[in-house]
Amino acid sequence: MRKWLPLVAVCLGTFMLLVDVTIVVVALPDMAESLHTSFADLQWVMDIYALALAALLLGAGALADRIGHRRVYVAGLALFALASLACGLATGPQALIVFRGVQGIGGAAMLATTTALISSIYHGRDRGTAFGAWGAVSGAASAAGPIMGGLLTEHLDWRWIFFVNLPISVLAIAMTLRFVAAAPPRRGRGVDLPGLAAFTVAAGSATYALIKGNDYGWTSAATLGLFGLAAVALIAFLLIETRREQPLLDLALFRGPSFSGLMVAAVLLSVAAFSYLAYTSLWLQSVRGMGPVAAGLACLPMSAAAFLVASPAARFLHDVSPRWTIGAGLLLIGTGAFLQATVDAGSTWTALVPGLAVTGAGVGIATPVLASAAMASVAPERGGMASGAVNTARQLGNALGIAVLGVVFHSGLAGALRDKGAGAVADPSATADALAGGQAGAVVAHAAPAQRELLGQLVHEAFAAGLRQTFLVSGALGILGGLVALALVRRPAKPAAPRPQQAGRTAQAAPAVPAGRG
Repeated sequence: MRKWLPLVAVCLGTFMLLVDVTIVVVALPDMAESLHTSFADLQWVMDIYALALAALLLGAGALADRIGHRRVYVAGLALFALASLACGLATGPQALIVFRGVQGIGGAAMLATTTALISSIYHGRDRGTAFGAWGAVSGAASAAGPIMGGLLTEHLDWRWIFFVNLPISVLAIAMTLRFVAAAPPRRGRGVDLPGLAAFTVAAGSATYALIKGNDYGWTSAATLGLFGLAAVALIAFLLIETRREQPLLDLALFRGPSFSGLMVAAVLLSVAAFSYLAYTSLWLQSVRGMGPVAAGLACLPMSAAAFLVASPAARFLHDVSPRWTIGAGLLLIGTGAFLQATVDAGSTWTALVPGLAVTGAGVGIATPVLASAAMASVAPERGGMASGAVNTARQLGNALGIAVLGVVFHSGLAGALRDKGAGAVADPSATADALAGGQAGAVVAHAAPAQRELLGQLVHEAFAAGLRQTFLVSGALGILGGLVALALVRRPAKPAAPRPQQAGRTAQAAPAVPAGRG
């Protein structure tokens, strides 16, 4: 059992950083009440973390190549723990958003090194087993976040969704230092700071524009300027990468259709499977009156299905082309979102169960294969970059997905209020802001007594309309991702077997591995 302790150390950090992508989902109403936040603030609490992960993953991987993967992993754990403490102590939304961003920096250092650590520790069949376990943890972590967040928020306080990271981080650091050997740094590529800066500006300004578009106006100078800045930064990033000797992301990788298809699939998987959970949680708590624990448990079908499917899928579908596993997984994710789009004003949480279970099964099938398929689709010396690119695409998809689906959700709310709330709602857009910020109860309570029953029904209908639009867009993106994977992803060609003489010389030259090592 001792040989699996390094894997436990790596999986502890992986689970913690991925859980924190979604653990805040069911705590949003309590955060809104405690910190007096707006809808945009709530989005940024979720988005800044995923955005930091996406922007810094490739840079953190390059740094780890230069100074050592274990060192960067441990440093990431320590920074993550300190930022979690600061998040739990935050007294305002601005401080919370800033420290969530710092959390994301620590998470990027951790996520950028986990697969490299596993690859350096395990070999042969053990490596396949290790990646299967890591894939199961990764597939279930994001879906498990709402359940853990609900338990901690209702029985302790929303701040404990951050405080709980402290003992886990300490345990992961201790296990890593004790059981994970410090391999010598490779002669890796340098850190492409200009490319990193350009990519961060592009992703950050696009996300900010999507989140603030409703407030500024979609045709305002501020919104158009932010989108323009994102476009200029993206062009600058592409130009920088084509001219760098050691680029952050080698754009030549996208010449292969399989790699391009996997990047699209990674982005759309996160959007279609997880980005709508924040708006589902708002509906369950502020409209259906569920507590954080109940709202978290309502997501159990997704997390349970993802966990139960991931490990067997990685084991029994190992020889199946990633085209089919990733494509089928995304088609299931899209189908699950469509099933949830049947929600209406009278629905309860049970209306979500079939769709969540189908989505979870799709996550369990597709997630464990993504990183390994990307690494196999490129030359071996670009495997680490390909793995980092997949993780970057997933986190960028989550960050942009929360922002894009926030626009869709808000549009559905405001549209229903305009269509059905004539005479009852003076300002549909402002009311939609209040509802999306978790203030459904206050909206009804502040209405005239004669209008409260009508307004209460209108709130139920508006939330259902907003969720339906959100689920439909998520489902369409999931199906699109599945079709892209089926069309572009191919099984990598197997390397030619060495000649018998070469194989014999290789076997004779290979040093013996002591029992119990690696």
